[in-house]
Formats: sequence, structure tokens, C-alpha cells
Amino acid sequence: MQKYIATVARVLLSQLFLLQVVALIIGFTNNPDGYQQYQAGLGSLGLPGIFAPLIILMNLVGGLALLLGYKTKAFALLMAIYIVVLTLLLKLPVLQYLAIAGGLLLLYVNPNTPCSLDNCKKKA
Repeated sequence: MQKYIATVARVLLSQLFLLQVVALIIGFTNNPDGYQQYQAGLGSLGLPGIFAPLIILMNLVGGLALLLGYKTKAFALLMAIYIVVLTLLLKLPVLQYLAIAGGLLLLYVNPNTPCSLDNCKKKA
């Protein structure tokens, strides 16, 4: 039972990124100008609109990689760096996002979790 706690942690961390993508897509489909408003919102925070698709792609790819346990160590470190940089650029609540980065760094240190693609044995 205890060995699956790391898997639960990995899945819970991944849902932060994936739910953000789902919320954005729902917002874009419900509002014809949703994407432009998202870009404008980033612009008001000091980021050019070109960062909008990059942020969405990063959340989607990183979230899926963590959910599936694919290259967990690399993606955990990448997403920890990404969340710290995004927190500083967008002036997000620092303590909350640093806590998320801390969880990702723990996953980086201990990437071997059950039920992950990293641990699938390849049959020759």
C-alpha cells in the first residue's frame, strides 16, 4: 500500500497542469474571443501573446508525462523549473506555487513510482 503513495502524488501533481488545460479549452470553446482574451491577459501581466500556446503546450505535455510516468525524473525537474519561472513572470502567489515546485522536486529525487511507463518491462 505504501509504495503506491508516490504514484498518487505523481497523479495529483499532474492534474494541476492537466486541469488548467481543460479549463482553458472549455473557456476558449464557450467564448469566441476566449483565446484572444487569454493572450491579452498574459500581455497585461507583461508576457507577449506568443507565450499563450507555449504555456498551454507545456501544461499539456508535462501533465501527461507526469500522469503516465513517462520520463518522470526529467519532466518533474522541467515542470518544477517551469512553475517557478511562471510564478515569477506572472506574479502568482509565491508560496502556493513554490510548494508545488517542492512536490515536483521530491518526484525528481524519487522518480521510480509504481504504475508508470518508466517501470514497464520491455519484452524482448
